[in-house]
Amino acid sequence: MKVLVVGANGKVAKHLAENLKDYPEIQEKAVIRKEEQREFFKQLGIETVILDIIHNSIEEFAAAMSDVDAVVFSAGAGGSGLDKTIMIDLDGAVKVMTAAEKANVKRFIMVSTFRAGRKEISRQIKENSSLKIYTIAKNYADEWLKTRTNLDWTIVHPGILTDQASTGKINLGRHVEIGNIPREDVAKVILETLRNDFSIRKEFEFVMGNTPISEAIQSFND
Repeated sequence: MKVLVVGANGKVAKHLAENLKDYPEIQEKAVIRKEEQREFFKQLGIETVILDIIHNSIEEFAAAMSDVDAVVFSAGAGGSGLDKTIMIDLDGAVKVMTAAEKANVKRFIMVSTFRAGRKEISRQIKENSSLKIYTIAKNYADEWLKTRTNLDWTIVHPGILTDQASTGKINLGRHVEIGNIPREDVAKVILETLRNDFSIRKEFEFVMGNTPISEAIQSFND
């Protein structure tokens, strides 16, 4: 399986690239924005393509998907402003979904925020949370994926991201209590969802826990 990773230079996606050695059946094609970002992936033997999620077209993303079997969307504005949050986390996500359909790539993994939905959005607005625009953008990107595409999607909702060492174990479910999750374990969850077709058209939250990642995903039944 060859996978186009959008947002490949992010911290989670870099862990994904480094963990591919344990998943020989998965090859990565990394979407990066700058020439100087190539070296990291070159050292890992990973193919790269330079595209900007804001400025490049649907057709250009579709062309980059001509030789892949799946797409992982792990891009995000990362606190760089409300306008970029909308352009990347919402419009950019929809742009990549549309490109995947245009390229006839069915499998799509979305890395979302921990909790979305109307109840969470209302809570954050009421509390004037600094994350409210981000949550709104992620929520409607998720809804577009679920209701406006025919993609074989999985939506993953990781907890509070940390740089702790991977434990390889999580607590996973439709609604779990908020907690930390190492970025490397998020990457491993993404890789395991790519390996497991029974995660298609499912979404789940996850934090650090006691269940091995593969077992947690395989036993999840929403």
